[in-house]
Amino acid sequence: MALRTIREYGDPVLTKKAKPIKEMTPKIEALIRDMLETLYDSGGVGLAAPQVGMLKRLVVIDISEEQNEPHILINPEIIESDGEQKGMEGCLSVPGKSGMVTRPNHVKARALNEKMEPIEIEGVELMARAICHELDHLDGKVYVDLVEGELYDNDDLVPVEDEEDEAADMGQETEETNGEA
Repeated sequence: MALRTIREYGDPVLTKKAKPIKEMTPKIEALIRDMLETLYDSGGVGLAAPQVGMLKRLVVIDISEEQNEPHILINPEIIESDGEQKGMEGCLSVPGKSGMVTRPNHVKARALNEKMEPIEIEGVELMARAICHELDHLDGKVYVDLVEGELYDNDDLVPVEDEEDEAADMGQETEETNGEA
């Protein structure tokens, strides 16, 4: 296994449409292993092959805190989506930045797994966001094109816990507490 270099926003490979994978080969197996290692090393929740310079329709996603529940999706496509969620989103290809993006709250996707067997994956909230975000990369889209408002420097953002602590210190209610203590 090897760490791959993550391509950053502005790299032309991130604007190109990825090509389907027709068969599992030793090179694709190595790419999957490398992408998982790169994902875990970076601390992200998802990585698409174009982000490591490969125009293949392949994504890896793992939203678990322990980084031990990887989902490998080959030639994925969203077949169902509903609901709506709005939240801050970041990207390994746009380091240090975040922006507000609206995505479906629930998605179902069809793909092939690492054995080239058909699978369906369903996700809500973070998993739905991750699926949509990574599949966008396969079509040459980067989340910054979907940002509503401005793109923020992560260093300038205040974590939610800090906002709640500050509000409590000042005797204010937060949206999450709604006056319930």
